[in-house]
Amino acid sequence: MLDRSEIGKRGYLNEPYRLFHLRDDRALTLDYHYHEFDKLVLLLGGRVVYHIEGKSYLLQPMDLLLVSRNLIHLPVVEQGPVYERMVLWIGRDFMARFSRPGADLADCFHLTARRGVHLYRPRGEERTHWRSLFEQVEDSGEDSGFAAGLLRDVCVLRLLVELNRAVLAAPEEAGPASYRFDPKMEEVTRYIMDHLAEELTIDHLAGTFFLSRYYLMHRFKEVYGCSVHQYIRQKRLQRAAEAIRRDVPVLKAAEDAGFGDYSVFLRAFRAAYGKSPREWK
Repeated sequence: MLDRSEIGKRGYLNEPYRLFHLRDDRALTLDYHYHEFDKLVLLLGGRVVYHIEGKSYLLQPMDLLLVSRNLIHLPVVEQGPVYERMVLWIGRDFMARFSRPGADLADCFHLTARRGVHLYRPRGEERTHWRSLFEQVEDSGEDSGFAAGLLRDVCVLRLLVELNRAVLAAPEEAGPASYRFDPKMEEVTRYIMDHLAEELTIDHLAGTFFLSRYYLMHRFKEVYGCSVHQYIRQKRLQRAAEAIRRDVPVLKAAEDAGFGDYSVFLRAFRAAYGKSPREWK
């Protein structure tokens, strides 16, 4: 079991998108974290279990993970074959700029988040096709010829269009071998997300789900890598940040996200984002 006491934001995306081609020949121990951008991960090799919001994905080569922004996740990499992957960070502003009515390029992230399964597993010849699409993005990054930036945008857009088509056409129910999860803890987190604006205590949650306090706290941390309190606080901060981004007044955003004490919200927000809400906006 990985004992994680904190959830941190990792990585900053100051451009529309960024591609990484990474290789590690050793086991990796990382912390649970989240991003303020969306992320695609194409596994090329290695043994890794990817934990995303309580679900554990035992990945196979050419699997695609769609990690929506603000989802708490952690890769656990085992010793063995080289862990190789291509990772694409994408900003929502970039997707919104090229989206059209009825064709939102972020739909693939919305849909996987709604289904609660963040894995797309290609089959047969489709597996090499996805590697080719990522490599086209990678190669375009080395191009310095005429309209090189436009070519890079086109490569990323083609990948997003094809990914949306594939995800929309995929069955809503993933195969039972795709991931592992704890149904009871998933019920708890679904309840938390539906009642963020209300008072959420350990006693209330334990009573609602007929669990002992000890079992709830111990099992939740085992599955999610953080305490129940840390999870609730992080989700409240993310909800408030999303509202502030939509021009909701800061005080109302804090109240709607479940912060009864404005000074507590300000301290927590500054600790998480490094700025006050107004500076961050």
